[in-house]
Amino acid sequence: MLNTDPIPAPNARLKDAANWRYLLKEFYEMYRHLPSGGSDRIRAHLRNAREAISRVQKANPEMSFDPPCNLPVTDHLGRALDEGRQDRMAPVVRTLERVAPELSWRYGYEKVPRGLARSYGYAEIAGPSGPIVTDEIILGVVLFAPDCTYPAHAHKGITESYICLSGAVSENHQGVYAAGSLIHNPPEHLHRITVGRDEPALLAYAWCGAREDLAGQKMNFSRPRGPKA
Repeated sequence: MLNTDPIPAPNARLKDAANWRYLLKEFYEMYRHLPSGGSDRIRAHLRNAREAISRVQKANPEMSFDPPCNLPVTDHLGRALDEGRQDRMAPVVRTLERVAPELSWRYGYEKVPRGLARSYGYAEIAGPSGPIVTDEIILGVVLFAPDCTYPAHAHKGITESYICLSGAVSENHQGVYAAGSLIHNPPEHLHRITVGRDEPALLAYAWCGAREDLAGQKMNFSRPRGPKA
């Protein structure tokens, strides 16, 4: 769908950016209705995420847009959105589609790991750098091309969740997560993601943590150390 809606004017606030306001609402609804599977830790994270989103909604923060930017992986975005509209995550996928032309896709690393330059990118929805400016939480989407392997990494002081919007991924070879699934990564948890060979994967994510951790978060790739010879 071609988005013909105007980009919010400079100094606009969330209330002035209807599509972004609706997208934030869809994130809230995801974290309100997703099951915890009986896990107290996941239940607490779902609550923390939606309470942070609620605070952002009430604060009516400023909007700050970087110029729209695509990466090689965004060649797969149309397919990922098409697949997502057919599944249980259709409401958030359709709302995401409305703002897709305004997204600024990034790598997030000074030196992109080999193999990721054409198969990975993320776009932030809310966080210290915008577009919805907040220090309460970081929300965004990440897109993986088919057959992508996202190297092992961890987040200092950050509890992370992925919600699969379309496609399927595996984390640490411990299960397959399709549309509607949630992956929970506590702070310092080393995790590696692999993607199916035939379809891209589009995931929403939320990072919860202290304001200083959210503001200074950087990704570090690590490889497990083998036994010394």
